[in-house]
Amino acid sequence: MSTPNPTDLADQQPVFALQRCYLKDLSLEQPNSPQILLDPAQPSVDVQMNVGSESVADGVFEVTVTATITARVSDKTLFLVEGKQAGIFEMRNIPEEHAPMLLGIACPQTVYPYLRANLADAITRAGFPPVHLAEINFQAMYESQQAGGGVNSAVQLS
Repeated sequence: MSTPNPTDLADQQPVFALQRCYLKDLSLEQPNSPQILLDPAQPSVDVQMNVGSESVADGVFEVTVTATITARVSDKTLFLVEGKQAGIFEMRNIPEEHAPMLLGIACPQTVYPYLRANLADAITRAGFPPVHLAEINFQAMYESQQAGGGVNSAVQLS
């Protein structure tokens, strides 16, 4: 009877780790400035969210969270900002049935706070009050996407 090699046991331990988090894309448009800035009406704000993932190497995945925020006054766009925050995650020795949930729930939860901060900063730097995106229940979003639905939300400028 042989004793298991500690190296072999370590090679079989589950690994789930964030390797890097980065802002992959950011754009901001103010198509009706400066005239629309003189309109005193309260803008309406629409937020669209999306989560994506792809394998980039064996056991390594890129997960992206994309948010598009559109602020309108009447029928004119005040600003439109879109950001895509990404993370590179290492996942090894994870049961196959758990991988989609990690990619759809745990990874976006890790990346999302960075996206929220980057978008609020971009909007503030553009001269507008910050839009603070609400916390997201990524489990509910994942379950909705699995059922074939989309995720939309609306917020008001503060």
